[in-house]
Order: sequence, then structure tokens, then C-alpha cells
Amino acid sequence: MNKKLLVSAIALGLVGCNSSNSDTIYKAPFERFSMSIAHVNDTHSSFDEVKAAIWSDFLRDGDHVYTAFGGHPRLLEAANEYKQQAEEENRSMLFLHGGDAWQGTAYFKLNNGKMNADILSRMGLDAMAMGNHEFDLDNETLAEFLNTVNFPVLGANMDTSEDEALRDIDNLLPYTLFAFEGNKKEEVTLDNLPRDKQVVAVVGVVLEDMAQISPNVGDVRFQSEIETTQKVVDELKANGINKIILLTHLGLQRDINIAENVNGVDVIVGGHSHTLMGDFTNIGWAEETPYAYMVTNPDGGQTCVVQSGEKAQAIGHANVNFNRDGSVSSCSGGNTILSSDTFYSDSRREDSSMLTGNDEAEVVAFIDGEANIAIIDEDQALRERIDTRYKPELEAAYGEVITYVAEDLVHERRPNDGGTDEHGSRVAPIVGEGWLHWANQAEVLAATGFAQVDVALVGAGGVRNSLEQGDLREGEISLELLPFSNYLSVLEVQGSVLRQLIDETVTASLLDSAHMGKFPYAAGLRYTFDETVAQTDGDISQLQIRRVDGSGNVTWEDVVDANEYVITTTNYNANGNDDWTALYQAQESGVERYEIVLDGNNVDAYRVTAMTTVGDSYRPIYADGNGPDCSDDSALTCNTDALGVIEYLDSEVDVLEEVEHPPVTLNLLPRS
Repeated sequence: MNKKLLVSAIALGLVGCNSSNSDTIYKAPFERFSMSIAHVNDTHSSFDEVKAAIWSDFLRDGDHVYTAFGGHPRLLEAANEYKQQAEEENRSMLFLHGGDAWQGTAYFKLNNGKMNADILSRMGLDAMAMGNHEFDLDNETLAEFLNTVNFPVLGANMDTSEDEALRDIDNLLPYTLFAFEGNKKEEVTLDNLPRDKQVVAVVGVVLEDMAQISPNVGDVRFQSEIETTQKVVDELKANGINKIILLTHLGLQRDINIAENVNGVDVIVGGHSHTLMGDFTNIGWAEETPYAYMVTNPDGGQTCVVQSGEKAQAIGHANVNFNRDGSVSSCSGGNTILSSDTFYSDSRREDSSMLTGNDEAEVVAFIDGEANIAIIDEDQALRERIDTRYKPELEAAYGEVITYVAEDLVHERRPNDGGTDEHGSRVAPIVGEGWLHWANQAEVLAATGFAQVDVALVGAGGVRNSLEQGDLREGEISLELLPFSNYLSVLEVQGSVLRQLIDETVTASLLDSAHMGKFPYAAGLRYTFDETVAQTDGDISQLQIRRVDGSGNVTWEDVVDANEYVITTTNYNANGNDDWTALYQAQESGVERYEIVLDGNNVDAYRVTAMTTVGDSYRPIYADGNGPDCSDDSALTCNTDALGVIEYLDSEVDVLEEVEHPPVTLNLLPRS
């Protein structure tokens, strides 16, 4: 059966066994088989290294050491080392990407995926899962990316048959097959399976609710993750293929759910939840789910689940051994943080704080003694290509200094994670303050007709990074911190909607393996949420609105469920995306809402009267039938989410520090 046609066949439930003569049906060689899988996920255009810190009781008397991790040149060097090792051992190997290669840094904003296609095609990848951020632009741009890269992009539960841009893309497949003879590897199809080689299937599975997370999916439809997976596995098994790897972009919890409900999957290489599996407490990071997490299937079989963090900081390496019948006998390995060889004693990383001599030797010796971190050189050819072809434009795009960051401000999606306290991100509340200040400007209020805006709500996933000590430039906000070019929405909701939104999104974030992009931060509002059942349930014990009098005195008043409050957030979250369903439900039958963009220097407000659904996506209904035109050739400036923060910091903040009143307090029960 043609691989491309399989997507529609699965959707219709028509997948069946190969009807060829039994003498010609492929049968996997009845022998033990082992292979290694190098893998990354959620690299998010982190082509350069990411600044980071190491901490240990055994390192420099417990001091932090500042360095940098990852970047694609270092990632390529590490992958090539694994490939060299596999070649020397005559061992079968795959290099896989769990999706979300797009978005995240200024490189993506400046190149709209073209740089991603160029750099990723130089990485030697065997396959990549379709991530939600691959839908951040439009399907014509996505099609250009897919037609350019030299590896297949996978999504078995995607139906592209009705989408004009994607339906004829040859490189977008439900799965791909590899035949191995030792270290030798070739791509094959069901029609030419070699009888004397081990065949491994790599099946892509993407978010079944993609349309609620990525509004720009066009006419692509998404099928059930579990049902589609089982159908594809059954089809492959019927064709004699008994070694099956899922390459997913679902998040760890959904990966585990698939393994618990589907038979026949041997390995799941995942992404989306940014989970750095393994214990990294030795460098001061939180302990995550153990690497090579084994899950029991309904029939008693075993599935190995792995994932490798985010932003190209680490690479995973799984060693998988198969029994004669194709079942997994063992799965082991780990994630390795890829460190620079330059270290500093101060977070500003000035030359005067660079470690040398015995201090440097102590750090190097510490890293050499740890299994989950390594000093890795960069691939020089890839480093040179980035520096000469792409970096000059990047440096020019950052623009003017707008403020000074007094000390590092950490962004962590959920409070208590990543070494944060119960208040969590120090960056998201600042974003909220910027939005709230901008939405209360006289021009914006005049355009909306509201007397004032009470609250700004910030989805944690829309804020993309921490802020480092030092000068902060415009481009670091518009190209990196808030890169999605969303416009701000201003709308009126009841207090009960605010309560429902916070209760639902925080409750959904209690599970440690959940995707935390939905977690709500705020400005002009504060709340306390107390977990009552670990990873399952909790209660809001405080929910208050901030009031400021003419003298600048701050008081707090309880939110009243029946009262109306005016809020601002991005149009993405205002529509109810990323599980902010309470906002969608509040607008279904009618709403007073405005989308705020700029036409030159003038504020334009597009009135929304209600919400509806188009396919699986949430869509606003506009009073005049049309919303803002945010296409590349439009005269409108649509990224008012970023512009609002830039203007606030530039005009109101000389030195940027964390907000005085933390808006979020999340009290979690102790984790075992």
C-alpha cells in the first residue's frame, strides 16, 4: 500500500492486510536485534547555544558556574559521535526529531522557516514528527519547508486530503520504513521489503486536538491518537514488520497513555512537554521522569518511552534490544547535556569572571565525572554557516536598548518547577504589566469604549524565555520573548469566568507530566491555588483584583463572580486555545470584545460579537465580517502583544526588576 494514501485509509478505517501471496510476504528474521536511537525534540530554532548554569555541592564549594549548553552545531557534533560509535560497532542506528523545530528565536522570525530547513537538512536526521509550532505560519510556508528538507516529516493521524497546500506533499508521510543490515541502512516501502534484513517502522503521531492549539492548520484534519496508532501498528504487523517506533509530538503523559492503550509499539520517541528525562539534580536541575520509562501494554508487552528536553541543549541516546519475536527485551540510555568549554563565576559572563587554571580544571573534572553532561565541541562547518549566512541579520534586528535588567529573571511555566518557588515565572508577570499598561492608554480605551482594563492574563506558553541581566533590546522582546506576532484582545467577562479559567487551567497543570503552556499568569489580579490531591485536584483560596488610587496606593478586593471585569490577553488565548476553554464558552452567545492592532500610529479596534467553531478550531465572529489582515503585505502592525511590552519598558521602566506583588501562588503538595 502506498504510504501517502495510508493517511486517508486510516481515517476511513479501511486499512487491511497485505493481500500478496504468502510466499512473498515479508517476515522479520527470527533473530535478536539491537539498535541505538539518538533523538532530540522541541529545538525551537535554538541554532546558537543557550546560556545556562551548573550548580553542585561538589563544585567550587557549591557556587554556581555559568556556561552555555547546546546549539545545533554542538548537537550535530554529538550526533556524529554517536553515529561514529555505531559504525565502529556495526550497530543499527536512527537519529530522530520529536517535532517543534520551528519558532523560539529571532532566527525563525527573520527567516520564516527557511533557516530551519537549511540547518536541519545538514543534521543527518532520519525523520521528524510534525509539531504544533510547525503550523505557526500558514500551510503554504509549511509546504515550502517540507519540500526543502531532506528527511521525511511524519503524522499518521493527519488527513491532508482537503488542504490545497499540503495534500500533494510527497515528504509528509504517516510512517517511514528502514531496512538494516548491521550499520547499513536504507529506506524501503511495503512494496519492496527485503526478506533478509531487519525492517524498523517509524510512525508519526501528532496532537489530535492540534486545531485548538495551532489555529493555522488550514483544512488539515486530525484523527484519534490511540485509534490511529493501533490501526497503523496492525497494518504494519500484518505486513510482517514487528519493530515499531512511534515518533510523536504529544507530550509525555499522552505518550504514556498510548503505550497503556495500544499493543505492538516498541519505542516512543516523544516531544511537546519539553521533558528532560533523567535525574539532573547533580547539576542543580530538577529530577524528571526516569529515562527509558517502561510502560506495560494491554497485552502485557512493554513500550520504552524517551524524550530529550528542549532548545537543543541535550541529546538523548537509547539502546534498544529486541527478542527474536520483535518484542523489546531491554531499553536503556540517557540524555546528555551538551556543554561549552568556557565557564564563568558571574552570570554576566564578563571576561574578568572567566574561570582559568585550577578553577577551570575543577569544573572540567566535575563534568568529566558525570554521565549526563559532557563538554562537546561545535561542528565548525555548521557554526561557520550560521555565523556568516544568518547571524549578521540577527544582530542588526535587535534594535535599541529599552531598559536594563537588574538581575536574571527566570521564566518557568509552572511555579515550583525548574528551581522556582511557589510564585513561578518572574517574566510572565512583567509581560502582563506591559499589556495592562498599554491597554489602558487613552487611545486604546477610546477605540474600545471601555473605561479601564482591569486585568491582563498571560499564558505561560506564549512567553518563550528568561531575561538575562544586562541591557534589554527591542528585538529581544519582539523576536524572542513574544515571537508569535499576536495582537491583544480586550474583552469583558464575569468574575465567575476568571475563576473558572484559573481553576481549570491550574488543575490541568497539576499533573507533573502535563503540558504547562496553559498555565495562567496575570497582572492586576492575584490568586492562590492550593493542591489538595497530588497531581489531581485543588482549590482557589484567594482571587483578588488590584486597585490603585490616584496617589499610587495599592489595595486588593475579592473577585465577585457576578461582577463584570475587563481583561486583556492575546487573541490566541482570548479565543480559548491551549485549554483556555472558559473564555471560549463565555463568548459563544455574545461578547463585548475588541482586537487591537495599529494602522501606522493609529489604534484600530476590530469588534468581536461572538465565538464559533470552524472544524476543530475556535473562531471569532466579527461585527463587520472581517478581522485584522495580518498578512506579510498588510499595512497593519499586528504584534501588539510585543509592542505593548516594548513601549511599557521603554517609557516606564528604567531598571527592570520582578514585580512587587507576585500574581501567582501555587502551593503544591510534596512530591515523592
